[in-house]
Amino acid sequence: MAETPRQLALDIGLRDSARFENYTAGDNHAALATLRAGTEPFVYLAGAPATGRTHLLQAACHAAGPMAASIYLPLREHGDLAPAVLEDLEQYRLVCLDDVDAVAGLAAWETALFHLYNRVREAGGRLIVSAAQVPAEAGFVLADLRSRLGWGPVFQLRALAEADRLGALQQRARYRGLDLPDEVGEYLLRRSPRDMASLFQLLERLDQASLQAQRRLTIPFVRSLLGS
Repeated sequence: MAETPRQLALDIGLRDSARFENYTAGDNHAALATLRAGTEPFVYLAGAPATGRTHLLQAACHAAGPMAASIYLPLREHGDLAPAVLEDLEQYRLVCLDDVDAVAGLAAWETALFHLYNRVREAGGRLIVSAAQVPAEAGFVLADLRSRLGWGPVFQLRALAEADRLGALQQRARYRGLDLPDEVGEYLLRRSPRDMASLFQLLERLDQASLQAQRRLTIPFVRSLLGS
């Protein structure tokens, strides 16, 4: 399928680091396995920020193959979009909608989502959506839409346990070609924001700094960068 004008107009890119291979599942193995299998036509991911919802949606798009085979839309940015953006998305084999609860209670958006579900089913495609809460608690007014949201598996994503956080940091570091010794990772976990999104951003900053300084990641080097 050729790249479409709609895709060019949206210009929403995927993070290259958002891959199934570097998602630390923790208690979320069932969700990861289902998405990797790619056989469920409808999947709903619920979870608080930093539980990996966006990572999994973008990883599914990467795994779908060529860019034109899938599309990723973050509806948290719906202020810059209109419900018409959902028209014709069934042409993609995979549609990933992030933060669908951002448009809960907005009649035009809810109606557009309802019709998109129907069109994707008729086209034989796949639709993965994410929200902070499960469908019944996400604030959707349209009863038929709440029903559609639960057509497939609904997964409640859990934050990583303390024991898994160091492994997640080291896995992300390896993906970047960076060595993160245990003692340095533990130092970061003690001295830095606790959510994984902030920790991954910090790791990116440390990676860039280590490349510029041609230094390995050691506690003294990290301490000098963090000022603590």
